[in-house]
Amino acid sequence: MTHNQKSADVSFESLLKIFTIPEGPDSTLTQIEAELSHNLNQFLREHIVAEEKPLTEIERDFSDPAIPEQPQFVSEHTDHLMNTLVAHSVHTSAPSFIGHMTSALPYFLMPLSKIMIALNQNLVKIETSKAFTPLERQVLGMLHRLIYRQHDGFYQQWMHSASHSLGAFCSGGTIANITALWVARNNTLKATSDFPGIEQAGIGQALAYYGYKGLAILVSERGHYSLKKAADVLGIGQQGLVSIATDEHNRIVIDDLQQKIAELKQQGIKPFAVVGVAGTTETGNIDPLGDIADICHHEQCHFHVDAAWGGATLLSDKYRHLLSGIELADSVTIDAHKQLYIPMGAGMVLFKDPDAMKAVEHHAQYILRHGSKDLGSHTLEGSRSGIAMLLYSSMHIISRPGYGMLIDQGIEKARYFAELIQESTDFELVSEPELCLLTYRYVPENIAATMHKATKEQCLTLNNALNELTQFIQKTQRETGRSFVSRTQLNPARWYHHPTVVFRVVLANPLTSREILQAILQQQREIARLAPQLMANISRIAYSIENSTPMP
Repeated sequence: MTHNQKSADVSFESLLKIFTIPEGPDSTLTQIEAELSHNLNQFLREHIVAEEKPLTEIERDFSDPAIPEQPQFVSEHTDHLMNTLVAHSVHTSAPSFIGHMTSALPYFLMPLSKIMIALNQNLVKIETSKAFTPLERQVLGMLHRLIYRQHDGFYQQWMHSASHSLGAFCSGGTIANITALWVARNNTLKATSDFPGIEQAGIGQALAYYGYKGLAILVSERGHYSLKKAADVLGIGQQGLVSIATDEHNRIVIDDLQQKIAELKQQGIKPFAVVGVAGTTETGNIDPLGDIADICHHEQCHFHVDAAWGGATLLSDKYRHLLSGIELADSVTIDAHKQLYIPMGAGMVLFKDPDAMKAVEHHAQYILRHGSKDLGSHTLEGSRSGIAMLLYSSMHIISRPGYGMLIDQGIEKARYFAELIQESTDFELVSEPELCLLTYRYVPENIAATMHKATKEQCLTLNNALNELTQFIQKTQRETGRSFVSRTQLNPARWYHHPTVVFRVVLANPLTSREILQAILQQQREIARLAPQLMANISRIAYSIENSTPMP
């Protein structure tokens, strides 16, 4: 596909090709580069070992702290890397690797990355990124328009304005979230005619001036761990990150949010930001963004949406509505290295108001001068690569309809897998997919029936035994190297909110087939049989429950 093709020419079959087969050879690449560009998955299958080498053995390959005294030939060093680093790396591109938010990459990114590295632009200042600076600003404008849908005149006015910014590229969602909350904090404790602002006076004097005993960020209990880092870095303290209860669908409970805000205000603590999650890391669920926006508007606090995972859903005409209300956010985080299929690490934070980032504006004499278009004046990070070029290229080569198809197939594949689990008598679906994430666990059929009869205390005992089995299956499946699912811990209401270890899958890789999903479940069944002691313990507990007083 090229950027001038009509959307009618886009098909899912053509999208699959860009993840596996190039349009033609490139004689300028080395042998390894040519193999990678020709078929990344085939290259990795041939060079990554099937079974995982123990980490301790891998560490021995990289245990010499001395800088070499003699140079190596490139070919010799490449052989060394192939036998140590490449051979035992994780095959994240494999269609059976469905445990984390890492997918296969389009083949064309490898030769394009070579251009990016060769140019070695530094996006902190325009003196070292003359053409990359406006390109990055355009990419930020594209994502801003995707979220906020402003008119063309808005972008003509603000996209390339030297004294304004629509957002910032970051190394990932952590820095993006920190940046958003940094802006929110500084705008909350901003300068007045008799106060220089928090960036000059510090948080202690700022709190004293405004009469607050502290600051607070509110987020659901499914919020990303990066928000704890943000609270720490911004001087709020992790106690200032207030956790809000979630419902049975892992979405924030609005009544609890309002109650916590009221309690904080009574204590003299300023709730300066609320974070809505659009695609929780563990379950992929989306908070009621419109309702949160209404509360933030009423309370006059910053509304940030962490859409690091789910933000790309906006590219889908079919499922865009799932993120309804995101356009009301003051700031939004999106990770391009997730569902935009860009290499690590490429995060972004977008701001609705082009003036918002003035709250964190910095200048220096030798760079970032007043009036310059240096991107570094509005970013937490200084020196940065030109990775925006890869997203710019992908948007042109894949196109918006192409990205929409990739999003659609992921969500629909997750729904298929959920149906497959529900149809199986020995698996339990724990969280239904809203996007392309879901959680489940292996529960033998007779045990599932027993759990519904158990008392709260009996259920806890049985649940703990099932947790051990789940951990064994997940670890064994990972070590065999044939497939991979991750695991996490949830507290389902149906099991009295007991800690429940579950399998977690992310179905973003377009190469993952239904047959692979079927095989993963079958492999988990087979692994369960390899743990006779664990299975016997579960059966013993179930027998005890069946022959005890039934649940009232």
